[in-house]
Order: sequence, then structure tokens, then C-alpha cells
Amino acid sequence: MESLARGGTRWKRFALVMVPSMAATAAIGIGLAQGALAASFSISGQEFKVTADSLVGHDFVQYGSVASGKDLEGNPFAEPVAVSGFSTATITNMCQSVVTPKVPFVGNVSLELTAGTDPDNPVTAKDLYLDVSYLEADAEFRNIDIGVAAGSVGAPGIQPGTEGKVNANGFAQRADLATLTDVKQKAWATTAGTFKLSGLKLKLHKGVKECFPG
Repeated sequence: MESLARGGTRWKRFALVMVPSMAATAAIGIGLAQGALAASFSISGQEFKVTADSLVGHDFVQYGSVASGKDLEGNPFAEPVAVSGFSTATITNMCQSVVTPKVPFVGNVSLELTAGTDPDNPVTAKDLYLDVSYLEADAEFRNIDIGVAAGSVGAPGIQPGTEGKVNANGFAQRADLATLTDVKQKAWATTAGTFKLSGLKLKLHKGVKECFPG
């Protein structure tokens, strides 16, 4: 009985540490694979990494904003981000990962989410916004307009609820179509009106296992 009690205590401590970093992803796994719910993926004061073979988005807009909230210790933070928005998007072979450090009795724990690995059944999203701090990709834009004011970017517009973080007269750009290939990015948040994750797989790894190193 003593051994079982200790095991239970360890699991409870593990769960309490992991919940802030896993809750949004677990919710995606339950509901969003069916494309029925709005999506919001963000980690308490942590960036996460995303890779994709391709992202094709219609009504592309990009502007400066601020990602803010509280970190794992409850301390407030604010970080500059480039928000990329799309009215609709399709994503092939998507990987999303985040590392929770120093979990009691375990050490580092990595959460890995993959979806859209079948090119004929990609991830699809509507009203998609990405709060990006780093992006590496090959990019092609159709009818791009560089240097417009953020307040006049057009559809899908500034992300609802974040207008106070955006300088309406600040630099922005837009395009009818954006095609990104071999995508690597770091982001503070991903939100969408709907997010259908075909072929969703969610795994936990002991140690550090990320979608890309660095």
C-alpha cells in the first residue's frame, strides 16, 4: 500500500506540472480532429515549435502585435510577435511540439502533436492566426501589397479581441494567396475559428524531442 501511495503522489505532482502546458493540446485531440470547435493553442509563457511541408493560405495578412500572459511561475510576460492571419488555410504534414522542463521525478517532458501526414487529407483551418516569433520557409505570394497600415489590411483583419495590442498605423502586408513550403517556426499562440486535424496523433516523450532543433 505504501508503494501505491507513493506512485499516486508522484503522478499527481506530474499532472499538476503538465496541465498548464497540455490542456489546450488535449482539447484539440478530443474535439478539433472532427473540425467542429474553435481552436486555441497556447502555452503558459512558452514558445512552441511547428513544422510543415506546406501551408497554403488565402487572404494572407501580417502585422505586428504583442503576445502577453503569465508564465509557468505565474509571472506576467509580454513578447513582440508578427501575427500571420489567413481566411482559410491547408497544412500538410504538420508537427507541433513543446517541452515542459524539470517535471518532478521525471525531468524534461516533450509533447508532440502531428496531423495531416496524408497529402490527400491535410489539416484545414478557417480564420487562422499565428503569433510568430521566428519563421523559416520558402514563400510565394500572389498579389502582395507591402507597407499597408495594420488597420486596413482587409480580410481576415486584425484578430478579434487583440486590437488594443496593435498599432493601427503600423507596418503590415497582405496578399491574396500565400504558399509556404518547408516551414519551421516558433510561435506563442495559434488560434482558429475551426481547425480540422486529420490523422491526429499526440505523444509524450521523456526528455527533449522537438519538431526541429535549435
